[in-house]
Amino acid sequence: MSAVVTGVRLALRSIIPVGAATLAPCLVSATVLAAAASDVSSTRELEQVVVTAPRMTAPLLVVTDPKQPRQPLPAHDGADYLKAIPGFAVIRKGGTDGDPVFRGMAASRVNLLIDGQQVLGGCGMRMDPPTAYVFPEAYDRVVVIKGPQTVLQGPGNSAASVSFERSVKRFSEPGAVGTGSVLGGSFGRTDLVGDLRLGTPDVYGQLTGTRAESDDYTDGNGNEVHSRYLRWSGNAALGWTPDDQTRLELSGALSDGEAAYADRAMDGVKFARDNLGLRFERQLAGPHVQAIEAQAYYNYVDHVMDNYSLREFTPSMTMPFPSVSNPDRETTGGRFTADLAFGERFTATVGVDLQENRHTLRSTMNESMMPYEAMQRAEDGRFRNAGVFGELTLQAGPSGRVITGLRIDDWYAKDSREMLRVGMAAVPNPTADEERNATLFGGFGRYERDLAAGPFTVFAGLGHVERFPDYWELLAAGKETATSLSAFHVRPEKTTQLDTGLLYESSRAAFSVSAFYSEVQDYLLIQSNYPKGMRRTTITRNVEASTWGGEADAVYALLPSLKLTGTLAYTRGRNETDAAPLAQMPPLEARLGLEFSRAEWSAGALLRAVAEQDRYVVNQGNIVGQDLGPTAGFTVLSLNGGWRPRAGVLLTAGVDNLFDRAYAEHLSRGGAMVSGYVQTTQVNEPGRTLWFKLNVAY
Repeated sequence: MSAVVTGVRLALRSIIPVGAATLAPCLVSATVLAAAASDVSSTRELEQVVVTAPRMTAPLLVVTDPKQPRQPLPAHDGADYLKAIPGFAVIRKGGTDGDPVFRGMAASRVNLLIDGQQVLGGCGMRMDPPTAYVFPEAYDRVVVIKGPQTVLQGPGNSAASVSFERSVKRFSEPGAVGTGSVLGGSFGRTDLVGDLRLGTPDVYGQLTGTRAESDDYTDGNGNEVHSRYLRWSGNAALGWTPDDQTRLELSGALSDGEAAYADRAMDGVKFARDNLGLRFERQLAGPHVQAIEAQAYYNYVDHVMDNYSLREFTPSMTMPFPSVSNPDRETTGGRFTADLAFGERFTATVGVDLQENRHTLRSTMNESMMPYEAMQRAEDGRFRNAGVFGELTLQAGPSGRVITGLRIDDWYAKDSREMLRVGMAAVPNPTADEERNATLFGGFGRYERDLAAGPFTVFAGLGHVERFPDYWELLAAGKETATSLSAFHVRPEKTTQLDTGLLYESSRAAFSVSAFYSEVQDYLLIQSNYPKGMRRTTITRNVEASTWGGEADAVYALLPSLKLTGTLAYTRGRNETDAAPLAQMPPLEARLGLEFSRAEWSAGALLRAVAEQDRYVVNQGNIVGQDLGPTAGFTVLSLNGGWRPRAGVLLTAGVDNLFDRAYAEHLSRGGAMVSGYVQTTQVNEPGRTLWFKLNVAY
């Protein structure tokens, strides 16, 4: 790491007052006082209905506001927030930091961007997936694009792309805007979020703070689950807006925390993230070039896990002493795009992006005798990607559109591991210091048409993505192949997918349906407990696979103040090579909601029903989890109510899992032996949960 970056990081930690007990409460207090003193006529409105199922409002596009209260109550991370969107599921590990799954696809198959930046976790066992560093309410919108139907959001997005974004508007006069929230709930749950922006027409500053904590939750059987956590974050931005067409912004972010896990022998005691970003945007009046955007960023993630800080230390065969593992990852990246227009029918976005990351690791098997901080970090791998892309929209008559895209990526990876651990022994790595390069392609074509016969939009698109294997598939602990101790040369994954559907919207009703069929060549399957000689291990395999399914959502106004909502999501997969089900597929899920709103008051009910899953293959799956066996279906009822005493102030409360049902999701990690806790086959979901939330905005 360069001395310049190190100096900026140190300065950032001095500038942003992100003490977990200071920044978020102070910002929330400031926002509440400002909202109370503001002119009601100028106060921003808050939607009073609790969000239960964000809808697809354009072909393959879901946009939702993370600042709005929602039910079921999400944990303070990106994955748990996404699970309310039809098609998403979350692999539970404890109270936070689950991994998102969309249409049965997890990890890097779902591309994640945070304000245009890619954040990669450090833990080889996925304690800190990228969504662990996302605090949803600190952003203004979440954008989900289903399938390989965009090339603008980075490489490899075979299942979907997800973007957490901030909105910045130029001040017309000196002033301030802000939002804040306070949440309290069962199991000691407390969330504080504050977002304050001050400025003039020329300059602005923004400060955002979050703090979230919870004790161990209790499942429906009354058993405590090892799941407590404490997380905080702070973001600061300074911007220059000399006119309505120009913005230059320098930003920085810090976050940290700790989390207990019910699914493994260690907990996360450090999740430090440092971020620096520089963005330039310019709207142009030229006949062809209409806008340009340039961005550069730096991320550093420092993660620590141990077996004694958040649990009673219990010696085992593999860890007889207090043990610590400390991976980190340094990521730099950049992006440049230009929006083009050629007459009234053709618009396009073209650009380039690049990203480079380096992963290192240090650990100790006896912290009392050999402290991990005294150990030298050793690089185990590095990756580099450079891509060029373009997306074109053609207006095909007054009611039709053709959208196409093409992307070419150049990939580089290096295996820096000199030795590998096989059982309790260390052996030479057969691919030590080897490098590999690949040029991969992606593209799509989609037709959309608004039907004259009614307020319908139909669409169909065909996309292809070639995905380079990620760090966890190539290098993470325990990954081999059937014939080698190293998985460094497994083949890239190639996905071809058809997406089709329709949308309808009228004054009283709206619904959408999206369906897909996907064929995956060289699907990267992770198989644990694989027999190799006299031992069993975890391997990475390339197999042929196919998946199909879809999502549907609907809303119908029974009365002007009473709405009925519903969603449906289904995915099915097949491992064509083994003539078996494809592992880690979520079961059929339906949601039925009833929403009442009038003047200052609102109320709602959400019934979530999940079918049993009897299609499974034990010990097969992905880098996030493997199938554990069949799971039973379940039904959960939740209720909520809201009161808006004035514009800019919203009080909501609710109860999740009203009847205290004991259940576990099919996509869940297995329960580990944690001293003092009941072990379950899968990590059970929380039991009855009460919560209240105060939102303010001005």
